[in-house]
Amino acid sequence: MTLPRPARAASLAAAAAAILALAGCGAPGSAGGSADASATTGGSAAPVAATCEPVPDDALVVLEDDRHLQTVDNVVPAVNAATADADPALVPLLDSVSAALDTDTLIRLNRAVDVERRSSQEVAAEFVEQSGLAATDAGAGGGRAVAVGAADFAESATLGAIYAAVLDSAGYDVTVTTIGNRETYLPALQDGSQVQVVPEYVGTLAEFLNKQVNGADAEPVASGDLDATVEALTGLGEQSGLVFGTPSAAQDQNAYAVTQAFAQEHDVRTLSDLAEACEGLVLGAGPECTDRPFCQPGLEETYGLTFSEFRSLDAGGPLTKAALQKGEITLGLVFSSDGALATS
Repeated sequence: MTLPRPARAASLAAAAAAILALAGCGAPGSAGGSADASATTGGSAAPVAATCEPVPDDALVVLEDDRHLQTVDNVVPAVNAATADADPALVPLLDSVSAALDTDTLIRLNRAVDVERRSSQEVAAEFVEQSGLAATDAGAGGGRAVAVGAADFAESATLGAIYAAVLDSAGYDVTVTTIGNRETYLPALQDGSQVQVVPEYVGTLAEFLNKQVNGADAEPVASGDLDATVEALTGLGEQSGLVFGTPSAAQDQNAYAVTQAFAQEHDVRTLSDLAEACEGLVLGAGPECTDRPFCQPGLEETYGLTFSEFRSLDAGGPLTKAALQKGEITLGLVFSSDGALATS
């Protein structure tokens, strides 16, 4: 299950100057130099993984979770069911936002707010204009009041401001309210009296509603399969007074990053690539990582990654990102939409 998201404003503190020399990749058991591409067994060459040292670099990139260790957490509009039933124009307008979002775009939006220190409202207005998201029917909303809620971290505030700008362009009377964490805003959304629309995350919300509907010990319904998780979420929403728009391609989920220089040096794009290329990695994450199935145990069992050391740092925060940038760790737990990440 996805870790709680801290406020993204802390990400700027992770910036660090690049270390002067890039570390090399040595053969297992050697102090340095280039790795041998193969080992000889019975006269035939067999490829072996090398002990790859961290390579410092300011730029960080996420390795693709190609075996779906993590639960999907695509951004999705969550809407009060009674409001959606009474206003058929509402959800399609929110779906237009989903169609314009992918993870690289979300990273850039977060960077504009967290790193460049622009306001969520300014960034949202610019995005809506540049993406052509303004409604073609300026009277579709008919002046109807709609309140967009946002959680108390920057990404949610920006997404809420984007929803609000699109609805405003369609003639709705829109207000935006920041109302804390999910425990606070979800009852308000289900009730519909305070907020009617909230940007949400498929996997995390599915598990939250699953426990709300089926009890704290309910079997998990979220997984790395988006269609199956959305199907479960939709059914839980029907029992909870909620409907959902189309999930976007943008995800904010647990992810594993290396430096861009490391990825280029070892030609790795996925976690499977990393397992084939390297062994004896240094992993950095929050202290709970050694026990969580999505973290070190999952990386070992799902991908066959091996670690020579674990550094107890933070979950997707400035300590982990700085340790990557300085070349103190090889692989670090981050959030996939963090504004500090490089985009393609």
